[in-house]
Amino acid sequence: MIFAYADLLGVSLTLFLVFFGSVVGALLIGITIHEFSHCLTAFLLGDRTAKNLGRLTLNPKAHLDPIGTVLLFLVGFGFGKPAPVNPYRLRTGPKTGMALVAVAGPLSNLVIAGLAGLPIRAGILPWHTPFVVYNSASYWGASDYLGLFLSATVIFNIVLAIFNLIPVAPLDGFRIAVGILPHDLSEAVASLEQYGMAILLILFLLPMMSGGSVGILQVMSPAINGLAGAFTGVSGGVFG
Repeated sequence: MIFAYADLLGVSLTLFLVFFGSVVGALLIGITIHEFSHCLTAFLLGDRTAKNLGRLTLNPKAHLDPIGTVLLFLVGFGFGKPAPVNPYRLRTGPKTGMALVAVAGPLSNLVIAGLAGLPIRAGILPWHTPFVVYNSASYWGASDYLGLFLSATVIFNIVLAIFNLIPVAPLDGFRIAVGILPHDLSEAVASLEQYGMAILLILFLLPMMSGGSVGILQVMSPAINGLAGAFTGVSGGVFG
């Protein structure tokens, strides 16, 4: 992501810091809230593992993964440390309990996106997608900068929610699917856990494999655009 805004350095250091900072800040909030929600839900269901390990906190340091943080700065997408959960301590049982813990992460991201979108929907702040670089934004005021940050918060929290709902291990959607599907189908899905990382790698390599015609963001874009429009009242594409 730092490279996406590199051209802004020749225009204005302030603009570069605003755009880059908005994206990184939005992702830090999204990842921290996401992982905290997993930990909090596990705690409320009776498992104190996350609390005992100091993970029941909104301090980003407790949830950021070193590699995920580097990717956050380089490509604009990262991941946090998996929430430590002992499924056998969850009072609802390991299967249902893990599904509840898993769904808490994406749900929290959608809540954050909805709250961040309220001032934009009310017309108090403007919508500025971070995927469109405004080289002539020297006329911007404080409301534009705040609008950019909240727009980025809406977009990236939606992206985190939808991506994590993909039913592939180790994403949350896998645990949700295993927890709510009928027994036979649940067992069939669970048997695919060992192939999860390979499937994810293929998903990330889709743009290269398809010559750029298909990518994971392109597949998710209808849902991302629809939710962003619902939360902000803004029509049009998120990606410019």
